[in-house]
Amino acid sequence: MSLRDDQLATLKAAGKDFDYYNIANLDGIDHLPYSLKVLVENLVRNIDGANITDEHVKTLLDWDPNAEPSHEIQFTPSRVIMQDFTGVPCIVDLATMRDAVKDLGGDPEVINPQVQSDMVIDHSVQIDKYGIADAVQQNMDIEYQRNGERYQFLRWGQQAFKNFRVVPPGTGIIHQVNIEYLAKVVMSKAEANGNALAYLDSCVGTDSHTTTENGLGVLGWGVGGIEAEAAMLGQPISMLVPRVVGFKLTGSIPEGVTATDVVLTITDMLRKHGVVGKFVEFYGEGIASVPLANRATIGNMGPEFGSTCGIFPIDNVTLDYLRLTGRSEEQVALVEAYAKANKLWGDASDPDYVEPQYSEYEELDLGTVVPSIAGPKRPQDRILLSEAKEMFEKTAPAYETEKTVKDPVAVSTDFRGDFDIENGDVAIASITSCTNTSNPSVMIAAGLIARNAHAKGLKPKPWVKTSLAPGSQVVADYLKAAGLQDDLDALGYQLVGFGCATCIGNSGPLLPEISEAINANDLTVTAVLSGNRNFEGRISPDVKMNYLASPPLVIAYALAGTMDFDFETQPLGTDADGNDVYLKDIWPTNSEVAAVVDGTVSREMFLKDYASVFDGDHRWKGLDVPEGELFAWNDKSTYVRKQTFFDGMKATPDPVADIHGARVLALLGDSVTTDHISPAGAFKASGPAGKYLTERGVEPKNFNSYGSRRGNHEIMVRGTFGNIRLRNQLLASVGEEVTPGGFTYDFLAKKPTTIFEASLDYIDNKVPLVVLAGKEYGTGSSRDWAAKGTVMLGVKAVITESFERIHRSNLIGMGVLPLQFPAGESYESLGLNGTETYDIAGVEKLNEGVTPKTVHVTATHEDGSKTEFDAVVRIDTPGEADYYRNGGILQYVLRNLMK
Repeated sequence: MSLRDDQLATLKAAGKDFDYYNIANLDGIDHLPYSLKVLVENLVRNIDGANITDEHVKTLLDWDPNAEPSHEIQFTPSRVIMQDFTGVPCIVDLATMRDAVKDLGGDPEVINPQVQSDMVIDHSVQIDKYGIADAVQQNMDIEYQRNGERYQFLRWGQQAFKNFRVVPPGTGIIHQVNIEYLAKVVMSKAEANGNALAYLDSCVGTDSHTTTENGLGVLGWGVGGIEAEAAMLGQPISMLVPRVVGFKLTGSIPEGVTATDVVLTITDMLRKHGVVGKFVEFYGEGIASVPLANRATIGNMGPEFGSTCGIFPIDNVTLDYLRLTGRSEEQVALVEAYAKANKLWGDASDPDYVEPQYSEYEELDLGTVVPSIAGPKRPQDRILLSEAKEMFEKTAPAYETEKTVKDPVAVSTDFRGDFDIENGDVAIASITSCTNTSNPSVMIAAGLIARNAHAKGLKPKPWVKTSLAPGSQVVADYLKAAGLQDDLDALGYQLVGFGCATCIGNSGPLLPEISEAINANDLTVTAVLSGNRNFEGRISPDVKMNYLASPPLVIAYALAGTMDFDFETQPLGTDADGNDVYLKDIWPTNSEVAAVVDGTVSREMFLKDYASVFDGDHRWKGLDVPEGELFAWNDKSTYVRKQTFFDGMKATPDPVADIHGARVLALLGDSVTTDHISPAGAFKASGPAGKYLTERGVEPKNFNSYGSRRGNHEIMVRGTFGNIRLRNQLLASVGEEVTPGGFTYDFLAKKPTTIFEASLDYIDNKVPLVVLAGKEYGTGSSRDWAAKGTVMLGVKAVITESFERIHRSNLIGMGVLPLQFPAGESYESLGLNGTETYDIAGVEKLNEGVTPKTVHVTATHEDGSKTEFDAVVRIDTPGEADYYRNGGILQYVLRNLMK
């Protein structure tokens, strides 16, 4: 008998009996953090005697808060959630795997999601139309014209795969749909014995901000599409038992401060503390006064502060939110009964509450939070609003060049009239993204500031592209019910779509006259968005500096029209009587916001909007849907292509080999993001991806974005390392000008060229490639194509000072070796500049079932001298070693399913 059998018990909830795995009586459970109790239940329920054993559970129960992570466990998520940018390639891979199984003589039907897998199409809507009454309808029409082929493919997937559902376009943002509808907190399923088993909801997603669900007490985080596919196919996720940071919240938010200000403050604090690879857990009596929407906002920013998750326990706040969002009373009763029975109830005022032990501690008095923004290029770079003008003036010169015109530039437009633009002007002010549009308090605050501004006769400056892209249809309902949408419309904040929009880079084009003026005069214009990502080159190719702000502050900056503005001392304009109007004159009080939220946001709205969540509109229903267990690939398609990863795959993998004679493809600095590696925005006709499409008769106006074409590996490999802000210092090392974008030096052809063209040359000549970089390599979104593109370019190893979690695991998942320079060393300190050839010895030990702690790297300089060092192997678990030995996680899974 295993623990799994011993701990099976019966739970009564809402008049029904459920089987469940009782962890409340296990020795050591009382003082574990909530998040680790969730992992205990997950392990107990999934014990199989091989991958997961009683010993793994005991290891977790014996958790030492002060220990460094060293024990491996297997986490088996209950669900997988995807957005369409990362989800389409997942379904492409599953469809390709079916073909591969057939080629190897197996049954294609073995390739099927084993757990509930949902895709929410939210990343494809672009803000082409704005500031007009029917912008949302026009943008959706354009979205279907651009993406009909992808959507047909997903409709095929819906009928071909079991346990796979699609939430159609125009419904909402993945994370908001997740917390408002898809997440169960406690799940139940029918068993063979006729009983129902209750178990904890847990969910990984192909989007970094899956951590939004942590606000509900659901453990989960963003993984690469590669890991997600493995989880869909029933593979547990290998992980080390983490350190857990306890974060105590006390006090209450002061007047004039929003949830966005709180989350930017927490992000700043935790980035400074250092939480990469750790769990963060919020606890203490103070969390009872933190509304669920604020919890979700905090959880959402987990990737920005760098932790794996930022979780809150289940308590009465959770139950109230489940009721509000339309969950049944039976479901709410099950969540409460289950949480209390398994010591997962997080009410610190409960007499039976035991305060968990944590590895590290942080604390924030919410009363000390002040209005803030973050930028101009990282979400953790918080700026006090009171110092924003001063900080802008300090930062802006770094973005100017000798071509930058300092004087105002005249612009004449049909849409917005005539005006001057200059450095610092706000070109985009967008209310968008999952961080804030899931939070009624900040959305209502934005509506109230619009009402007050409208009443005073204020309007955004004509050069500002204004947009409102809520996270769900419920937001549109309550803004309308409160009478605030009319005021937002009056300021140019008409609905433009329900989706990720500006935050993912789908801000759409600026007016051509504005874009031309910016580029012809090299102006440094800015964007302000209520999002979570503001990396360079992400928001718009015309905008150099990007700032994150709360929805009401987005409107304030649209009214100001420039980042070079002090809201304390400068008026936003004048009212009808000629009186100056300051921000404080139109800012709503906390009690005003709360009164509108309480009076308008209702359970009935959620029940209505989610009643037909999977049905879609007439556009979705009207798509022509192919059928069959295998997909009929179209060789002429420029959106969906059969993957090449399984071409020539054998039933047994070849041994892994040491790397000899490698050349450097890119020499990069610190904080290289997955946006730099795998851009998601627009691309130009002159680049490799543009040329590929032009050769196939696609006009530039129909290019769409990299993100929307992720189902076509030919496009994505051509865009890898192609971000317009990427600076490959290898060019400087050989005396060439460092041209921003996807350029490198080809040592075989002895000339500068595109990274893609150079890689073809190296692949043809069987020369392996390496990438050298600095600290925090791979920060940002969980983009599987950042790893897929890397391997398709012929890169065998990436050597950095440090990695961000998701990208490191994705590299292994594609068979690329992640290595780190020795502690305290860098390529600069070792005297390397990328002109060397590289040999990496010791990799072959992996064939013996051993993961070496280091491998020996020899860099041979052009003069024949050598630099040698031992690089740390960042294959952190035995599971990752299996993936690497198989050439990747998908090959490993496919071979196992074939067995």
